[in-house]
Amino acid sequence: MTPRLARWLVRLYPRDWRERYGEEFEALLQDSSGGFRALVNVLWSALRERVVPSIVLLVTRMWGLPPLEVGMNPYPNSILSLSKKPSAFVPMAMSLTALAVVLGSIFMFGVVHEADEGATAHIWQLLMTGQWPILTYFVIRWLPRVPRQTLYVLALQIGAALAALAPVYLLGL
Repeated sequence: MTPRLARWLVRLYPRDWRERYGEEFEALLQDSSGGFRALVNVLWSALRERVVPSIVLLVTRMWGLPPLEVGMNPYPNSILSLSKKPSAFVPMAMSLTALAVVLGSIFMFGVVHEADEGATAHIWQLLMTGQWPILTYFVIRWLPRVPRQTLYVLALQIGAALAALAPVYLLGL
């Protein structure tokens, strides 16, 4: 990457960030091949540092303290980043899959009350009960670390589970 482009990219970051990491990051950019993916990655990171400044910077500015070490954004810092964790999205995916299985069966065969539950009911039961260990792990792992975001994601997971339970309960399947 050219020195001019590297300097320009480093200038996109906030001043405090540049003071701490600027020279080193500029040298890294100049030594790298600097493909399109690297360019997009640097642009995205600079935008993120501008929009969501590091927690350390916010605390030091809020309390009027002298600047401490400038840190990158810690993870998970948002509901979106937490919901990308497998223990967060897998239960939602399992609930939505269970909902799709029930709705698919209803659309294909109609509402049928049989003595034997059938494969659809067994698949639904496996999907709904199989997510409990994953939900338990998610709560144990993330609730102490980021309680607010964990509760929001947990509410999404519960909403997905209720959506899968609704047709079974309402139609008496």
